[in-house]
Amino acid sequence: MSSKTIRNMEEFAAVSGISRPTVSKYFHDPESVRASTRAKIEAAIEKYDYRPNLYAMNQNRKLTKNVGIVVPLLTDPYFAEIARKLERHCIEAGYHPTLFSSHGDPAHETDVLNSLRAIRPAGVLLAPLGRASDHAALERFCADVPTLLFDSNVGELGLAFVGSDNIQFTAHITDYLCRTGEPPCFFEMKRPTNPNAHRRRQSYLDAMQAFGLEPHVISVEGDGWDFEEIGRLGGHTAFSEGLFPTNTILCSNDRLAIGLLTACYEKGVAVGRGPDCTVRVAGQDGHPHSRYTCPPLTTISHAYDAVSKAASDALFAAINGQVTPWSSTRLEGRLILRDSA
Repeated sequence: MSSKTIRNMEEFAAVSGISRPTVSKYFHDPESVRASTRAKIEAAIEKYDYRPNLYAMNQNRKLTKNVGIVVPLLTDPYFAEIARKLERHCIEAGYHPTLFSSHGDPAHETDVLNSLRAIRPAGVLLAPLGRASDHAALERFCADVPTLLFDSNVGELGLAFVGSDNIQFTAHITDYLCRTGEPPCFFEMKRPTNPNAHRRRQSYLDAMQAFGLEPHVISVEGDGWDFEEIGRLGGHTAFSEGLFPTNTILCSNDRLAIGLLTACYEKGVAVGRGPDCTVRVAGQDGHPHSRYTCPPLTTISHAYDAVSKAASDALFAAINGQVTPWSSTRLEGRLILRDSA
C-alpha cells in the first residue's frame, strides 16, 4: 500500500493513469467500463487505499447550492445564535441556507429530515436531539446526504462531529469556583433534555473527586425545554427544603441558572460575591442574555465563532470532494467572570 494520501477523485485519476470521467463512470457502475480498465482502477484502489466521497458523487450529478441547518429549538438562545453564525458562513461560501427546528420532538425531527430530501441539499448541518432521536432515521439520512453533526453527536454518524468540550467546560468552572469560595453543588434537571447535561454532571463529579471534595448534586423535576421555569420552580423547592449544602451553586446550563436567579429574587436571597450576599450562582453556555441578568451571570461560554466555522468548513470540504475519516472535534469554552459568582 502506498503512503501517498489521495484527497479526491481528480488526484486518484492522475495517479491511476485513467481519465477522470472514466474513473467517475467506474464508481457509479463498475460494470460500465472495460474489464481491463476496471482491473487497473481496482489495483490503484488497493494500492492507494482510496475510497471516493459518495456524498459528493451523488450531489455532483445534479448539484444544488442548498444547505439545511437543523437545530432542536430555535427559541433557545444558544441554538439561535449558533444557527445565525452557520447561516452567515453558508451565505459567504455561496450556499443557500434553510433553517429548520425539530421543536424538541423526535417525530418532527424525522419529518424535517424527510422535508430536506425534497430540496436536494448539497449538505446539512444537524444538531440532533441525541438520545431521543430516531437513530435508524438519522442513519438512513446521513447515508444519503452529506451531514455534519454539531452540538450533540450520535455515535459516528455523518461526516464528522464538531461541538464544545463539555467535560472541559464543567471541570474549568468547577476549579474556579473551588478556588474562590465554598465548593459548588451542582443544580440540574433530573431528566435532562440535552444529552450534553450528562457529560457536565460527570465532569463535575470527577472534578470534585480530583479536588478531594464531596460532590452534591441537586436534581429537580421538569421535562422539556422550558429550562428557566424548571430552574425557578426547582430553586424554590431546593431553598425551601434546605437542599443546597454550600453557598455556591453551579447550574448545568445558563437557562437553568436564569430561572434560579429568579427564584433567589422571589425568595429574597442575595446573589453575588459581596459581604451581604448569601449565595454565588454560575452557569454554563455563554447564553447571549447572560450578561443582562441581575446580577450578571458568571458562566463558561461556547466558542460560538470557532464551532460554527469549524462545522461549516468541514461540511463545505466534504461537498467539494475532500475525503477524510470520521472525526470528532470538541472546542474548549471560555470562562466569563461576572458579579453572580
